[in-house]
Amino acid sequence: MIYKFNAYGHPNILATHKTTLEFTKDKEVSLKGDCIVAVKADFDLIKIKEFIKDSKNNRIIIKIASEDKKYQETVSAELNPSFNSSKELVIRKTNFVSERTFAIRANKAAFDLDRHLISFLKEKKNRIGVIIENKEE
Repeated sequence: MIYKFNAYGHPNILATHKTTLEFTKDKEVSLKGDCIVAVKADFDLIKIKEFIKDSKNNRIIIKIASEDKKYQETVSAELNPSFNSSKELVIRKTNFVSERTFAIRANKAAFDLDRHLISFLKEKKNRIGVIIENKEE
């Protein structure tokens, strides 16, 4: 099972948070959002809830890549069945769960992502694809 969405860069992307990473639908972000890795995310809450419901297990892989695949990153995590945010998709290293939490127990946070990818995401015109898929147990 696979779910895909796109998101874009922004000059205020820092990606320095050590326990979370976030994709937001917001077009503008401040420097305070140090967990944000991309903006203008076009994920659909209804389709993500269907993905969660239809998942055979709760282990997932999140692949983040530029269109040309020059910059790529893979994050492994566990789905949060109670995810319910139409604005933000948050992935956490910890077990903390809120309606904004899409996944927990991730092996990476914003701080851990490749700095070349983060530099790429400092440009508004740059787009990434995000692919979420169930991990084989």
